Amino acid sequence: MVRSARFGTLALGLSTVLAACSCGGGIGGPVNSPPASAHVFLVVEENHSYSQVIGSSAMPYLNGLASRYGLATQYYADIHPSIGNYFVLTTGQIETVDDSFSGTISDDNIVRELTKANKTWRSYAESLPQPGYLGGDAYPYFKHHNPFAYFSDVIGTSQANNLVPFSQFSSDLQGGNLPDFSFIAPNALHDAHDGTLTAADQWLKVNIAPIMTSSSFQNGGLLIIVFDESVLTDLSYIGGHVAMVVIGPKVKSGYQSTSVYQHESTLRLVLSTLGVSNFPGNAATASDMGEFFK
Repeated sequence: MVRSARFGTLALGLSTVLAACSCGGGIGGPVNSPPASAHVFLVVEENHSYSQVIGSSAMPYLNGLASRYGLATQYYADIHPSIGNYFVLTTGQIETVDDSFSGTISDDNIVRELTKANKTWRSYAESLPQPGYLGGDAYPYFKHHNPFAYFSDVIGTSQANNLVPFSQFSSDLQGGNLPDFSFIAPNALHDAHDGTLTAADQWLKVNIAPIMTSSSFQNGGLLIIVFDESVLTDLSYIGGHVAMVVIGPKVKSGYQSTSVYQHESTLRLVLSTLGVSNFPGNAATASDMGEFFK
């Protein structure tokens, strides 16, 4: 991919930074455990800074959610390029800075912890060629936007059946067949990676709005929308300043947090609100973002 090639030099330089970086494990706001959630949905968007997203006329739907629910005004990605951020969201560690990585991750991860806690999960990746697909990119599907496809807990096991095309999400939602945790990855045309912010916002309005009216959401659900990284020129906290919105019936109305958070806090939030008490990687020392809740 063109993007992976252009990141080669940057990734090499950042690999040196990783050795000296604590990666924000202890960053965060006041300790305040979030309430339990029956269903958690995590949607990841791509490659735009906070200032490009929040207050932008290109994303009226997302900005409407941000003003109605909770907005993290000081949220920062952990690294450039994308893949390291997806791994922090699921393993609490950067793991690699190579978007072309094709290996297997055996570190503790969200799948392992959810499974131990008898919680169900599913990765809904738009344009995934078929259920259980573990292969490489099939444009506009990018493997490195689907971290579950790298885990030893998934590869070669029945857990691979939890990797499904996003086209299945609607029927699971309508049929009451959603897992406890849903990871949602729009394809490269709809997550603002290759498409516009306007296209990404429209995709959210069409595909995420039904969650808001569902019983899975209304009865204690939690929806998180976050950008994986900022533009490459923004190296604040290495990965740059990005938008992160916390949405749910138990979230404080119109709340804006000024605490500094990174992706490991989102991982901790997802697990803690589902009743999981063991947190992979840097999520173990990250704040759980409980300040967003009533």
